[in-house]
Amino acid sequence: MKRIFITGAGTGLGASVAERAAAQGHRVGVFDTNRAAAEALAASLPDAVALDGDVCDPASVEAALDAFGDVDVLVNNAGILRTGPLIEHSVDDFRRVVDVNLNGVFIAAQAAAKRMRETGGGAIINLASINGIHPSPNCGAYAATKAGVIGLTQHMSIEWGAFGIRVNAVAPGFIDSGMSAPFYRDEKVRALRGGAVPLGRLGDANDVAETILFLASDAAAYISGQTIAVDGGVINSVLLHLPRDAS
Repeated sequence: MKRIFITGAGTGLGASVAERAAAQGHRVGVFDTNRAAAEALAASLPDAVALDGDVCDPASVEAALDAFGDVDVLVNNAGILRTGPLIEHSVDDFRRVVDVNLNGVFIAAQAAAKRMRETGGGAIINLASINGIHPSPNCGAYAATKAGVIGLTQHMSIEWGAFGIRVNAVAPGFIDSGMSAPFYRDEKVRALRGGAVPLGRLGDANDVAETILFLASDAAAYISGQTIAVDGGVINSVLLHLPRDAS
């Protein structure tokens, strides 16, 4: 049994990670700005506590970690998206996405790592995105923040490995969950995107949750500083969709 603290866990992908972790017998901290959602989810799980707060606010992160107790695993899942072409994107929107998606990852990871250092180590899994590897158009600051998460993950892994802390990132692809779920309600979009994936389908929340929980587990004890793309092979598939000869 591990003690797993998950940010942005009230709904969407974070909630799926919390549910899968609880099903595996772990104790779960459901941390979210939406207290009602956190409480509802925690109440449905066998060993979970609802913790409200904002990853951008160090004091609320510290208070939530204090209330949760010792933490073995941090899942840095909280994130937001503001869409629109960069040439018209507002500075306020850009800054807000950077604050949540990048600064928030640092704030939560640093707070958890200090506790893990005192208890002999742990694991941190940061949510990146394939947008941090190959940006999509009209995603505002999102791609830049997710690229930053990948770099920050590598940096944390080399500094905190001496404390027994493993740090990895997961980069979801076309996942029908969370922020992307409304996008995939359009059946034409579902068909086009699913058909562009070499495995022939969109991913779902469990595809991502299982990868996160693997990285949190002792089976991944010698994996650190890595970014695992959970994307059905799509980021490597550009040549698959370009014209080529019959050979």
